[in-house]
Amino acid sequence: MTEYRRILLDGAAVEVVRDGDRLVAPDGRETGVDEAVHLPPVVPSKIIAVHLNYHSRVTEFQGKLPPAPTYFHKPTSALNAHGGAVVRPERCEWLNYEGEIAIVIGRTCRNVSPAEAGEYIRGYTVANDYGLHDFRDTDAGSMLRVKGSDTLCPLGPGLVTGWDFRGKRIRTLVNGVVAQDGDTADMEWDMHYLVADIARTITLYPGDVLLSGTPANSRPVRPGDVVEVEVEGLGTLRNHIVSGPVPIRSDVGAQPTESEEVRSTALGGDWEFRGVRAPRRP
Repeated sequence: MTEYRRILLDGAAVEVVRDGDRLVAPDGRETGVDEAVHLPPVVPSKIIAVHLNYHSRVTEFQGKLPPAPTYFHKPTSALNAHGGAVVRPERCEWLNYEGEIAIVIGRTCRNVSPAEAGEYIRGYTVANDYGLHDFRDTDAGSMLRVKGSDTLCPLGPGLVTGWDFRGKRIRTLVNGVVAQDGDTADMEWDMHYLVADIARTITLYPGDVLLSGTPANSRPVRPGDVVEVEVEGLGTLRNHIVSGPVPIRSDVGAQPTESEEVRSTALGGDWEFRGVRAPRRP
């Protein structure tokens, strides 16, 4: 396996190769892993995410999987990097983490079979598919503001090639405490299936990203929290939550809400507690 990262090196965006605790540029310049200022490891033309894929998540919501995957889009303006700040806008309260594995396309892909799809994948990276559930009441169909707001798609720290996705552990930690703990064996549709499914009608270009779903126990986080997603063989993506200094404008568009739909979704589908649950923390 080889791990590539994109970092700021002497003011320029440079793709480097990890060699132990050093990051080495093509011209031989080096910097330490912990000293580097990271950028998203790829520059995609699009980011596509699957709604539900892990059985533990479906069980949590007391639902069932559809007969085939369904998807939503995160704009590239949502991209963030390892070490970056994830912004919870002022007037919003329901920002949830979702630890995931991101598939990165390596060459133009269209109309391929699942058996062929692996040939079009460059590698994999760690992702956190944050959701701003305050907008779920109005964006439940498109998920555009829920999942596509600025900073809500951290990727990294690196892109790993030659990694086998089968039977790998994925965990999310909040302030050092394990919050999500899953395994790719719990996925209904594997990485090759997802690529082939999307590529039936949508051309995938080098660098494009597909997010492959999250295990159970996505929950809200607050400014000051540190969130880490660990994937076996891919490393750890770390971000911290900050409060946005500018509130969501109240003179245009749908406003943040705190309905029972919003709260139950953010809290993991606790439908039975609607109207009787304890007050949330401030």
